[in-house]
Amino acid sequence: MAMNPDKLTALDVMRDAPVIPVIVLHDVAHAVPLARALVAGGIRMLEVTLRTPQALQCIEAIARDVPEAVAGAGTIRSASDAQASVLAGAKFGVSPGYTSTVGKACRDLGLPLLPGVATGSEIMTAQEDGYQQLKFFPAMQAGGLPMLKAWQGPFGDVTFCPTGGIHAGNAAEFLALSNVACVGGSWIVPTDAIQQGDWARIEQLAREATQLAR
Repeated sequence: MAMNPDKLTALDVMRDAPVIPVIVLHDVAHAVPLARALVAGGIRMLEVTLRTPQALQCIEAIARDVPEAVAGAGTIRSASDAQASVLAGAKFGVSPGYTSTVGKACRDLGLPLLPGVATGSEIMTAQEDGYQQLKFFPAMQAGGLPMLKAWQGPFGDVTFCPTGGIHAGNAAEFLALSNVACVGGSWIVPTDAIQQGDWARIEQLAREATQLAR
């Protein structure tokens, strides 16, 4: 599927594959081979979390050297995080929670955002600011499947990407819900596989993830 990353919407990010990998990188040298392995396995939307000092450099390396991938920034918590992510080459953002300041910053930068929500009030705040595609986080700790089912009534116009506690064993249950477009998870980018440079394993895990029904 052809896609212009500069005209991406949050819904495009969600619909590209059943899983958005939640990536934590400690070594810039791992960024490009990891991204290539994920793309080879059919996963293009890559959320590199801003949890390590190397994260922005990793986004920059992926954006520069793996054009078929779409590098995104996770753990955006401030306007300055959003600004730095865009400068590094991020084409979408993901936040663990939501504030209007972060929402406005991403809109002003033209950065599609998946804001994190865990309560009805947070959903309403994000919706007031024009956000309809939201990350449900931390999904399992905040109510899991029953919570998403409960939200189908009052928030039937919202599409969710549950993240947090999602794994190969329960992803299909979440993806079966009508208000879930994709899930976020780290199981396709295991820490040990990254450290060992086992890109073939990561490619296989990505390929298996793309087979999940939606």
